[in-house]
Amino acid sequence: MSVKENMQLMSSYNQWMNQAIYKAVGELSYAELVEDKGAFFGSVLGTLNHNIAADIIWLKRFADHFTELSSLDLVRTIARPAALNIQLFDDLLLLQRQRFELDLLIITMMKEVTDEMLASALVYKNMKGIEHSQRFGFTLQHFFNHQTHHRGQITTLLSQMGADVGVTDLITTIPPM
Repeated sequence: MSVKENMQLMSSYNQWMNQAIYKAVGELSYAELVEDKGAFFGSVLGTLNHNIAADIIWLKRFADHFTELSSLDLVRTIARPAALNIQLFDDLLLLQRQRFELDLLIITMMKEVTDEMLASALVYKNMKGIEHSQRFGFTLQHFFNHQTHHRGQITTLLSQMGADVGVTDLITTIPPM
């Protein structure tokens, strides 16, 4: 399997899991959604907002570096979040709409990305303004792992509230040979 195939698998898994998460979260009351549960970003809503903020920040870095990726045109029009804990959306439906748009954009981006891009250096500045130069393929792996990490927190919170997300294993999305 190539790096590109792996990243395409991760983008599909990302979309599938986000759909499952938002379906389960849609069953919560607003009070349950915003209740501080002691997670890194407080509540379920705070954690969902964090994942979108982080995705936008990373996608804008990708867009800045790889100007030829037309799949990132939409993200070029979105304001860069000022912080990772910013509450971009209080309304779950607006948050979900943004999430699903980003997921489609990520899938399209992974179709457009080339092996040469994946092997090349991504030069960007972190939130503190410190410049980094890292292999784009590895950075994408972090991008997907970060989402998985916080979705794991959300599924734990949902489980504690009696909600069931269902199967979450990547293996269930891997196509047979």
